[in-house]
Amino acid sequence: MKFIISLFLTTILATSTSDVEWKTDFSEAKSIAKHEKKNIMMYFTGSDWCGPCKMLKEDLFDSKEFKELSKNYVLVKVDIPRRVDIISEEQLKKNKELLGTYNSDKVFPKIVFLNPRGKKMNEVEGYNSLRDPRHYFEMIKKYQ
Repeated sequence: MKFIISLFLTTILATSTSDVEWKTDFSEAKSIAKHEKKNIMMYFTGSDWCGPCKMLKEDLFDSKEFKELSKNYVLVKVDIPRRVDIISEEQLKKNKELLGTYNSDKVFPKIVFLNPRGKKMNEVEGYNSLRDPRHYFEMIKKYQ
């Protein structure tokens, strides 16, 4: 019985967290964006060290509203962690290339809005202890 309950809870958790799919391959994301005629939302984070990134994840990305709005985008997560076991060396190298191209000031967190060809349209950056994601939601709605 415990096994069945555990399996049931695992299925529910897996389903709820899979509502939003973040790509890590920018070439694949551009291809999908062109095919589906969607803009790209690129998110720069330091998942294991950036406090504001962790707050933004909780306040914005984990919200029901974001999960609904995200369907209008191809999402790309660019993680620059300090721990070496979080992503592969190869992925970190690709992420650093994207950092140089789309976030040369190295601001975290940062969302960059791109057209399907990868051209920057706008960006929103930073997050503070007031924990008010309204500006992010406005930008997300603007470029969908």
